[in-house]
Amino acid sequence: MDGKVTDLPYGVNVLYEDNHIIVALKPAGVLSQSDGSGAPDMLTVLKAYIKEKYEKPGEVYLGLVHRLDRPVSGVMVFARTSKAASRLSEQIRSRKVGKIYRCVVDGVMEGCGRLENYICKDEKTNTVTVSDLKLPGYKACCLDYRVLASKDGLTLVEVRLGTGRSHQIRAQMAHTGHPLIGDLKYGSAYKRCKDIALEAYKLSFEHPVKRENVTFEAPVPSGFPWSLFA
Repeated sequence: MDGKVTDLPYGVNVLYEDNHIIVALKPAGVLSQSDGSGAPDMLTVLKAYIKEKYEKPGEVYLGLVHRLDRPVSGVMVFARTSKAASRLSEQIRSRKVGKIYRCVVDGVMEGCGRLENYICKDEKTNTVTVSDLKLPGYKACCLDYRVLASKDGLTLVEVRLGTGRSHQIRAQMAHTGHPLIGDLKYGSAYKRCKDIALEAYKLSFEHPVKRENVTFEAPVPSGFPWSLFA
């Protein structure tokens, strides 16, 4: 769905809004919600935007129904009413919300396929480990990928998650020997990239009130390594 893009602080962009939802593009490095550190977060930025635009007194309601990791950019939907929040949350629980990612990985990949592994998170280090065998404490994870283009030893890949494990795309791609560009935590050698080349670029769901299917898509990010495939 096309809409007028509204630029907000920290590079946040509003793609669409009505009385029930607001869809926005989260830049890499911005939190989904505050962690108490004072770092910029989507909820705070969008609440301030709504409060100013509609001259709302007091506290502004905005429901967070899903999250993106801080280093990941992408499209997010927020609920402007409790009814919308409940209905969107139910769609997410029942896996009726479609999220498609794109990433740039090191090395040349071809075709398409499915990655099926097991994953375990270390809460102390905030990292995950991937195994081909089921080990104690490991959970099954899977994703489907499709190569979109390759250039200069890098590959642009589209990813659809079958499970939503923490750091799943980053860890599973690194496990294949193709870490995401800029992802130093999982083995990328491209230290000149300040951000991880991963974006949740397409989001599809049923509008919580209008009951029609809607899809929102982010433009391809600028700068290296995305510029290779522009």
